[in-house]
Amino acid sequence: MRRLESLGWDLEAEASPEETKLLGKLEEFIVYLDNNRHFIVNYGDRYRHGEPIASGFVESAVNQVVSKRFVKRQQMAWRPRHAHNLLQIRTAVLNDQLRSYVERWYPSIAGEGNHRLAA
Repeated sequence: MRRLESLGWDLEAEASPEETKLLGKLEEFIVYLDNNRHFIVNYGDRYRHGEPIASGFVESAVNQVVSKRFVKRQQMAWRPRHAHNLLQIRTAVLNDQLRSYVERWYPSIAGEGNHRLAA
């Protein structure tokens, strides 16, 4: 990050029109990195700790689930405008978060711990 900021300072010193445009894009990139730093995976660190760095198997599973529902010949195809909401619900189920979401939306359900939620 410091190296990118240093590059920006160098560009500011003697900025031609092309360099001014590049500086604007560089500043956008720095803001993007800063806003998303908690979501950017450090693959070198993961590798050093013996953690998996490949995501192909996850992407394949997602593609199979999502793309199958978008095929027009499927009897129960998803519409793009609703797919995002359905995927959020499915993710909440897989992460065991659905109950807490429903209890927050419908507080009267919170005391009924013996009912099982399914999605």
